[in-house]
Amino acid sequence: MDLREAQRPIKDRYRADPDAARITLTARGSETAGAAACSVDIGRAAYAAQAHAGVGGEGTAPCSGDLLLGALAACAQVTCQMVASASGIETTKIEVTASGELDLRGTLGIDREAPVGFDRITLRFDVEGAGERRDELIEKTLRYCVVLKTLEQPPRIEIT
Repeated sequence: MDLREAQRPIKDRYRADPDAARITLTARGSETAGAAACSVDIGRAAYAAQAHAGVGGEGTAPCSGDLLLGALAACAQVTCQMVASASGIETTKIEVTASGELDLRGTLGIDREAPVGFDRITLRFDVEGAGERRDELIEKTLRYCVVLKTLEQPPRIEIT
């Protein structure tokens, strides 16, 4: 697939009509059995989610932190693959790993000084075959990865 050719009419449309480029994505959580589990519907798929075993969940489904890291890894992975394709950078392997560290005492309310949420997230790129263009590939991936940019520059969140 020639990604540049596939994106050409899309980019032309967005240049001519910037409002057409604005989309809204929605995820909806709903109750399932028990206080420590839910279902998350993103419109094209539904996922089971649970509280982490470290805060009383069963530990048999992803927790919200897993889903956040999964979204980051997926976004960086697909962005890197698309950048490589669009830029003509030949690779033999692209693999992105996101990992995060947090102190569960914060979310359990044990220690008010302990932060609630991740205090460190690491994004690791394992890229083979890009040669001298590896740094360019990663730099462009970091520039265009929606989830990474959202975490780095958080949007205003409205609570209703």
